[in-house]
Amino acid sequence: RYTGMRGQTIGKTMPHGYAGSYSRQPDMIVDSHPLEGDAAVAFGQAVVYGTSGAVLPFGASSTADKFVGVAAREIKSATDYLNQNAGGYQPGEAVSVLKRGRINVICQKGTPAIGGKVYVRIKTNVSHPKALIGGFEAEADSGNTVELTNAQWRGNADANGVAELSILTMINA
Repeated sequence: RYTGMRGQTIGKTMPHGYAGSYSRQPDMIVDSHPLEGDAAVAFGQAVVYGTSGAVLPFGASSTADKFVGVAAREIKSATDYLNQNAGGYQPGEAVSVLKRGRINVICQKGTPAIGGKVYVRIKTNVSHPKALIGGFEAEADSGNTVELTNAQWRGNADANGVAELSILTMINA
């Protein structure tokens, strides 16, 4: 009896897919930038500019006006077949960055809703240990998140926590 791959059927709702995957393509801008520094960036994580056009993961010193976009899985795929959400880019690699358009990301805290505010975590909070720095959230966490004024949620998250994020305009070209 074969038990390797579990089947999936389409019912009333479908999961959104994987973090870092484009959700809609007609109106989008994607650029490639080298990843600077010594930290990896995961698919679906926020990035900011470093030096000379390189990008860095959104971190503790990042501000909303420095937001460049989201690390997308345009060319590179996950390296773990059983965990497709675990992919990302290593320092020195070229990162595909979605700067305008819609993309799937993990909403690590809160309940996203159409038109809802989007926050990015800049500091850890022991009350929310799974909320990682650089991750997207649907509710503010006083002093630990910043609001992205150029982004909105496009609906609820699926059972895996993946939700559609819309970057309305580019802040940084």
